[in-house]
Amino acid sequence: MLGSELLLKCLEEKQVKLVFGIPGGVVIPLYDVLKKSNIKHILTRHEQGAAHAADGYARSTGKVGVCFATSGPGATNLLTGLATAYMDSSPVVAITGQVAKAFLGKDSFQEADTVGLSQPVTKHNYLVRDANEIPDIVAEAFYIATHGRPGPVLIDIPKDVFTQEVSEIREPKIRKHIITKLEKPVLNEIQLGKALELLKHSKRPLILAGGGVTQAEGSYEFLRQVAMNNEIPVAVTLMGKGVFPADNPLFLGMVGMHGTTEANWAIQNCDCLLAIGIRFDDRVTGKLEEFASKAKKIHVDIDAAEIGKNCAVDVPICADSYDFLKMLSQKLRGIKINKDWLKQIELNKSIQKVSHSHLDPQEVMATINSLVDEKTIVVTDVGQHQMWAALFVHPHYPRGFITSGGLGTMGFGLPAAIGVQMANPEKKVVLITGDGSLQMNIQELALIKQWNLPIKIFLINNGYLGMVRQWQELFFNENYAETSLEAGPDWEKLAQAYGIKGKTLRTPYECKESLNTAISSREPWLMDIKVDPGANVFPMVPAGCSLDQIWGSWKNEAHVSSLG
Repeated sequence: MLGSELLLKCLEEKQVKLVFGIPGGVVIPLYDVLKKSNIKHILTRHEQGAAHAADGYARSTGKVGVCFATSGPGATNLLTGLATAYMDSSPVVAITGQVAKAFLGKDSFQEADTVGLSQPVTKHNYLVRDANEIPDIVAEAFYIATHGRPGPVLIDIPKDVFTQEVSEIREPKIRKHIITKLEKPVLNEIQLGKALELLKHSKRPLILAGGGVTQAEGSYEFLRQVAMNNEIPVAVTLMGKGVFPADNPLFLGMVGMHGTTEANWAIQNCDCLLAIGIRFDDRVTGKLEEFASKAKKIHVDIDAAEIGKNCAVDVPICADSYDFLKMLSQKLRGIKINKDWLKQIELNKSIQKVSHSHLDPQEVMATINSLVDEKTIVVTDVGQHQMWAALFVHPHYPRGFITSGGLGTMGFGLPAAIGVQMANPEKKVVLITGDGSLQMNIQELALIKQWNLPIKIFLINNGYLGMVRQWQELFFNENYAETSLEAGPDWEKLAQAYGIKGKTLRTPYECKESLNTAISSREPWLMDIKVDPGANVFPMVPAGCSLDQIWGSWKNEAHVSSLG
């Protein structure tokens, strides 16, 4: 057996059904034996698309997404996708080709230090020097990607390792120190007791749930029990969307720079903040010194490195979200909170409505939300449309809202939606994107036609790099430097060129009718939705401000509550 054949055999044993990638010179030996494998290979049109597709597959299923690339530019093209997965804790295994061992370190054709380049954006990586090591390395890579805090792992394989004859096929072994390091932390009973005491004596408690609750399968059920049994309001981060029902009166929406007024007000006025599976990044906290300054803080995270990294807390708990919430649901029942707390939050609820000469993005999102059911997965790109979607489009369950949060990668949406649809053929997949983001990996439209993927692309078209334009308007004296996309394509014709149905929408009536028609169809669609070029995402907390310094629908209009 050759090294390439052994690699595929190991992937099959890991139940890999699907990989995304592009062949190149040094991985030809791997592609040469693909026909002998049961693994389906999806030929993307760019390696970044392969990484994002594998990432979308992983986020929507919780399983490892796998991608292939050749050496040099093939491997470097993966890096943005791996960094995206790394920032959002998504389990991806990337397998790259490398020049033959004799040519390493000699600036050979299409050589790059893939291991060195990928170290900052992967959880771990390997350079394979002996094909006999492949079973152990593949086993470790999958274990590392999925245990502890999930993340991407890269395996770099020289060309002559692919063609090396394997002398023996041994049972894979994972080194003991790796298992030990990634063992699930044991919930500390003393710290749990401290958290219970704070919550029991709290009058204005608040739960803030993040991506860690999404990742810990089943934990959202216990989160809902804890909140509903004790009437504790729940806010979420962008990565936590779907962990709590949006139609529940206790749900406050998303926190942070573009969070809802009620969620940000609650953060700033609660007396006990229970933060689960979040990392207190700057887009969530705003001015850190003033973040939840009236509250005792409990932080639960599986990654000990995140606790205390950004925000000092009163009760640190290193634990899996599932274990913590399961125990909390059993021990915390019927605490007596101040009823005025819920009334005060309710008074702060507001939806900013602005009259637009074009389609109102909020109304478009409300229409999309009305069409989203429990069998729909929403994927977004990055920008204004992403924040509108986060505010107004609500998934029914975790893994129902797929987006690039930590890295904020434009171009993520289309290939990620392809990975999501291929992983979930029975579900509807809606991509909400922008005219800037879609053009960054637009070549992957070919896969939608090739595989007849019924993805619905809802293009929120404002003719700008919208979020940058918004910042230029608000903070740079309306100097719209290099943000106009006036030379954009005719999207209907572009869709038709790829064999996809396309339509341009300009009025509320045709928007509602057409979106309903598209989402009910089993065919792919691209809807070019013309929205107001001057529409901004509000509420907004400017960078460097605290969460109670909320701007409303007009420039410099503060929407700060005096309650509490």
